[in-house]
Amino acid sequence: MSYKHGIYIYEVPTSVVPPVRTSTGLPAVFGTAPLHLATSPAQVNKPVLCYTYKEAVDAFGYSDKWDQYTLCEFIKSHFALFNVAPVVLVNVLDPAVHKTTVTSATVTLTSGVGKINDDVLLDSLIVKLEAGGTALVKDTDYTAAFDDDGNVVITRLSTGAIPANQTSLVATYDKLNPAAVDASDIIGGVDVVTGAYEGLELVNQIYPMFRLIPGMILAPGWSYDPAVAAVMVAKASNINGHFKCIALTDVPTDTVTKYSDVAAWKNTNNYTSARQVVCWPKVKLGDEQYHLSTQLAGVICKTDADNEDIPYVSPSNKSLQASGAVLKNGTEVFLGPDQAAYLNGQGIVTALNFSGGWKAWGNRTGAYPAVTDPKDAFIPIRRMFDWIANTLVLTFWQKVDFPINKRLIETIVDSANIWLNGLAARQFILGGRVEFLKDENPVTDLMDGIVRFHVYVTPPSPAREIDFIVEYDPKYLETLFS
Repeated sequence: MSYKHGIYIYEVPTSVVPPVRTSTGLPAVFGTAPLHLATSPAQVNKPVLCYTYKEAVDAFGYSDKWDQYTLCEFIKSHFALFNVAPVVLVNVLDPAVHKTTVTSATVTLTSGVGKINDDVLLDSLIVKLEAGGTALVKDTDYTAAFDDDGNVVITRLSTGAIPANQTSLVATYDKLNPAAVDASDIIGGVDVVTGAYEGLELVNQIYPMFRLIPGMILAPGWSYDPAVAAVMVAKASNINGHFKCIALTDVPTDTVTKYSDVAAWKNTNNYTSARQVVCWPKVKLGDEQYHLSTQLAGVICKTDADNEDIPYVSPSNKSLQASGAVLKNGTEVFLGPDQAAYLNGQGIVTALNFSGGWKAWGNRTGAYPAVTDPKDAFIPIRRMFDWIANTLVLTFWQKVDFPINKRLIETIVDSANIWLNGLAARQFILGGRVEFLKDENPVTDLMDGIVRFHVYVTPPSPAREIDFIVEYDPKYLETLFS
């Protein structure tokens, strides 16, 4: 050390560390999209963070054919109906793979204008005057563009080679074939050749890409497949080896048409995880049908937003954007409170129109009734445990590899307790504390660099039952003589 003479200043780390804010209910949604309609098509099997409807439509396109393009349902619901953001969208439909070639299709011209009612990949379009003829030149002989309904409109150019009296053209093109996408594409995995992640395996890329932790995993139109749902739950249980969230899944409404059959289907297909919310039936708004998981995600995000982005409030008894509950074939479903309560008691979230319009109805995860531990059985408590755990990971990651000494232990304990005390003061939790316990930290673990802190926390349970005891009191007969 060099010789010093005078006054010098040194800094030490602040003894209290402020918490890192997490993204709470961020939906990560997997499905298919009409990329042929996108103005800036997103890469297939790549998470895209969207904050606006325009961003989502520019990247993925939009079509009202939700059975074929499942991401469009979520885009419409989340941005247009619930007006919440952001969302991470992943499209698994690959135009290079999931396509079909159409040859020599006749296009009828009326006043020089024709229409192809198909999901055309515009770059593949070849137009001729007749079969076997020479290909016409786009933007010289004709123009081709999509209309508002996603159809290709071919317009004759007066300076081109199409005669004014031509009544038809012949077109050859590739079209998207969403029917070629199956559950294995949603499940994904790791490409053995390129090492690229695909499908639900991409959950682990969301935080490294955007510094946002998924709060929900969805696959509307696919999550009724038990294999897809199982992988959704597995991914929600272990994100990047450190984070956790929940999976919103649906029970099929084409094969399960009675409310009394839902519980048996749920148990038979193992939709019984504490990290799983099981939804039945679908809901409608006008002529549009939505999977209940889609609208429940909007309800959850809106409820979180109304409560400082802290997930302590249940989504149950919060308004859906719906005018009815339906099966896939359009048959309306009307449940009374007793029937809805039966579903809730089987760990199923449903839709109820009883007081104040259509509401999401149910507080229980899929683990209920087999599991009654509040942290695993109640949706808001499960989400609070995940949110608290994720926040602790992010907040104290900066302390990893610090020397295990009194300063480190006191900094973590004091910082975490200040944070939990603040949550309790604002009634987000009933109480919480962090302790460093000797019996949980054996000498051999401390020598090996392992230190443990015990977190005690009690989020409030939802008031799922409010009882009034009404009694006839004859004492008030005395008022007749007063």
